[in-house]
Amino acid sequence: MKKMSRTRLGVMAFVTAAALGLTACGGDASGDGAGDAEATTAESAAAEGGEAASDVTDMSGNTVELPADPQSIVATDNRIFGTLADWGVELTAAPVDLMPENDQLAAYHENSDIVNLGNHREPDMEGVVAVEPDLILNGQRFTQYAEDLQELAPDAAFVDTNIDIEANPLDEQLRELTTLLGEVFGQQDSAEQLIADFDESIERAQAAYNEEWTVAGLITSGGDINYSAPSTGRAVGPVFDVLDLTPALEQDGSTNHQGDDISVEAIADANPEWLIVLDRDAGTGDAQANSAEELLEESEALQNVPAIQEGNIVYLNPDFYTAEDIQHYTELFNDLADAFETAS
Repeated sequence: MKKMSRTRLGVMAFVTAAALGLTACGGDASGDGAGDAEATTAESAAAEGGEAASDVTDMSGNTVELPADPQSIVATDNRIFGTLADWGVELTAAPVDLMPENDQLAAYHENSDIVNLGNHREPDMEGVVAVEPDLILNGQRFTQYAEDLQELAPDAAFVDTNIDIEANPLDEQLRELTTLLGEVFGQQDSAEQLIADFDESIERAQAAYNEEWTVAGLITSGGDINYSAPSTGRAVGPVFDVLDLTPALEQDGSTNHQGDDISVEAIADANPEWLIVLDRDAGTGDAQANSAEELLEESEALQNVPAIQEGNIVYLNPDFYTAEDIQHYTELFNDLADAFETAS
């Protein structure tokens, strides 16, 4: 007999209790709580940019029949929160703890009616049952809970929004994901504009880059300078493929969210002319850790590296670690274009 996880056992116990009439803290999705929107998401989205599709092909290739007028929407994928917020999509439950705290997502952080699912390590899956969703968009850190979510809300339309950079290039998948979201929420025109801005930023960066420049990707975390390998490295790695950058280091790496261990001496020996850096601690709000700038400036081993001497360092937006969406990549590619153009 298959052994159930503690999370699933706890959720099933909650389901039983809910059937007996317990009231969830997030409000009844059919009453005056979070699910009773002033205007339905489908109606407001259609008014802005078109009509929502009746069915879509999600990121896993499944055809999903969408509800005509979703009243309770659960979203878990960090790569889509910014887009949904910009489109005014009202959520009834989401892992708010994983959302960057910025103006773009203020509507979600400040909405006490949204049931906070916590984070992916110990999610409050009971909250999903409480809001009785008719539409779930799931991906990234919550990919592992796909089966649980479908069991907890079997009547909800389940849309897989996850991106797998090992399967297809990042830029292709970001375009596909953005198109998918536009179809789901009737925001096709806005989705096309996001993709156009994204493509323009790539073209700018590619045009300004000199293929003779060598580039290294780094992730700083917990006071350490770590390596983000081309292609596979977290956040920074896919940039090498999209822009066809020349790696300073050919060393293989993993998708580790903290980066892979590498000595600063190895970075110095590689002598990169450019550095692309993700400050993970800034993204997680760890005020105790030294910033990426401090770590690089204070490393004696790196002081003779061309990238350090010339100031050829591009830092990712601190929110990047908990976003990685099309908007943040567009911003990064434009930042790289600006830096490359200045150095040319």
